Amino acid sequence: MTRTPRLRSVSFAVGAMAALTLAACGSDNSSDTASGGTSGGTSGGSTDTVSVADVNGVGNILVDSSGMALYAADQEAHGHVVCTDGCTSFWMPLAPGAGAPTAGPGVPKLGEAARPDGTEQVTAGGDLLYTFSQDSPGQVKGDGFEDDFNGQHLTWHVVHVDASGAMTPGTSAGSGSTGTDNSGGAPGYGYGG
Repeated sequence: MTRTPRLRSVSFAVGAMAALTLAACGSDNSSDTASGGTSGGTSGGSTDTVSVADVNGVGNILVDSSGMALYAADQEAHGHVVCTDGCTSFWMPLAPGAGAPTAGPGVPKLGEAARPDGTEQVTAGGDLLYTFSQDSPGQVKGDGFEDDFNGQHLTWHVVHVDASGAMTPGTSAGSGSTGTDNSGGAPGYGYGG
């Protein structure tokens, strides 16, 4: 009979450890967003689907509600979806969320486009918007990247806007981008196939 109390104490210890683990997992991560903000620019946390942030060395760009830079692929002009399947593991389509997407001050007209999988994706000025898996809020690492997925070649650019809110073309000097051609499986992302 001495075994039963021992099992209860072990069960209690396991339960206490699980409670501590859950408490740690449920902690407020607001400091993560604040520490990942832009240097000298705007950090994430906007309630708008898309807003404008001034990122040092890059300029005024479109960002999502978390402060993640938004990109468009040259080959997806006018809402033609090319980035599918494995591509979306690295370039995540910006989902509108509940209701219509909302725009902060200085953001071009937003819309939505249907993706081949039946989901909706936010567009700005007709361009499909994506975040890049290698970025953190306030970082722009994917500007000028070229890659191939499913036989499709893609060239990515962060979406710049001018003071009037108009989208401007071009890549960012000093954005942290390598401009590397990552064709043949995108080795720059650690993608092997």
